[in-house]
Amino acid sequence: MTAKRAGVMGWPVAHSRSPRLHGYWLKHYSIDGSYVHLPVAPSDLADALSHLEANGFAGVNLTVPHKEAALSLVDEVSPQAARIGAINTIFVNNGRLTGTNTDAYGFMAALKDSAPAYDPTARPAVVIGAGGAARAVCFALQDAGCPDIRLVNRTLSRAQALARDFGKPVAAHDWDRRNQSLSDAGLVVNCTTMGMTGQAPLDLDLALLPASAVVNDIVYTPLDTPLLATARARGHGVVDGLGMLLYQAQAGFEGWFGVKPAVTPALRAHVLGAP
Repeated sequence: MTAKRAGVMGWPVAHSRSPRLHGYWLKHYSIDGSYVHLPVAPSDLADALSHLEANGFAGVNLTVPHKEAALSLVDEVSPQAARIGAINTIFVNNGRLTGTNTDAYGFMAALKDSAPAYDPTARPAVVIGAGGAARAVCFALQDAGCPDIRLVNRTLSRAQALARDFGKPVAAHDWDRRNQSLSDAGLVVNCTTMGMTGQAPLDLDLALLPASAVVNDIVYTPLDTPLLATARARGHGVVDGLGMLLYQAQAGFEGWFGVKPAVTPALRAHVLGAP
């Protein structure tokens, strides 16, 4: 039996810990397979996807900047991915590519795991960014009954377009008013790459954020971003980006390798280890 292959496509992608994560599961469940980094420039995405089966891949994950572009490049899109408007997981089936999105599930599962007392229906949420990850987070919060989702992005037109796609309670807010938008929020989520290793930190003043609010950063390199360090020092509950990575990976692994893997403390410790 031929070993199964999967991987993560991005540009850049060397920072991704997905190979370490899936590698742990492959070893833990004694599966003959591999999961690798796949650096693919945006101009090469269509060609790379079209050759997945010929190159022996059961599928791939997609990360920045490919999640939205892939929508038009696969043969079939799951209803959830269509609603979110982004794909993070692709399955290869008899020459056809099926795209889905597990980021919304991963985000909410990690939030429940790290901040079990958080009630999405109680207060507004502020979502920073307007890319594929922000779309998944807005979908998850909308689905969970959040009454007011304030989308803040440096380019207002992108936030407005996302808000139009989702409808109420998602609304675009001006970047210059980002600090004021926190005044009665119960949750703040950074869905940008700001704060990632090599990137500028997110410019956000938490002074108006209620003490009981939860601060979530989907960045996981570094695990403790400047935003989370500031929030923790202020006494806020914090959710790092690793949990979302771990939980969103479950469905892809199961589809490619045939086993539903568990998210455990041992897995988290392994993924946090040296690359």
